[in-house]
Amino acid sequence: MHILLVEDDKILAEGLSQMLRGNGMLVDVVHTGSDAGFVLQHQQLSAMVLDIGLPDTDGLEVLRKLRAGGSNLPVLLLIARDAISDRVRGFDLGADDYLVKPFSTLELVARLKALVRRTAPRTSETRLGLLVLDSHTKRLMINGHLVDLSVREWNILEYLLQQESRVVSKQQIIDAILPHGEDLTLNAIEVYVSRLRLKLADAQVAIKTIRGFGYMLEEQKV
Repeated sequence: MHILLVEDDKILAEGLSQMLRGNGMLVDVVHTGSDAGFVLQHQQLSAMVLDIGLPDTDGLEVLRKLRAGGSNLPVLLLIARDAISDRVRGFDLGADDYLVKPFSTLELVARLKALVRRTAPRTSETRLGLLVLDSHTKRLMINGHLVDLSVREWNILEYLLQQESRVVSKQQIIDAILPHGEDLTLNAIEVYVSRLRLKLADAQVAIKTIRGFGYMLEEQKV
């Protein structure tokens, strides 16, 4: 899950982002509506957590522009006060859920997971080149042949497929795949990527190293 967190309170934003990352989510954090608009245009996201009170614009205006542009991205609003008018207007503009501050971070995690589950496409398969990855059965097929992956290899490949043709750093991979409380080094990511490259040799896809930045998965044209 790739989450955009839009919250102007930097201390609260840091705490929330740590909690979400600890639950295996990739999190982009911005503090203004204008920065949110930039990320929304340039990133493929699973959901947005949007504070209504932002320093440069009303958070609901960010939501209005998002829906006006045709996006169905799931949006969970953070509302500073339990005002019926804010909730009603938010739903009218296309919000999917809301929480009233102060709220439980555990509830935020649970609501986000449920929200993304409800709005996710029904298909469990991701296809690229000769590769077919089924997230429900945890099976990887390459040109019709079953390929065995370790749990770490699976998680890394699934994340790289979600970020297809985008450069991701080793730290972003760690933040996205690591359960809370576990540890994984940058060198270990290099080892897993090396193993994946061998297993993907006949898949007509490649994990490219972008020096100084990280990795990018893309289809190889034959």
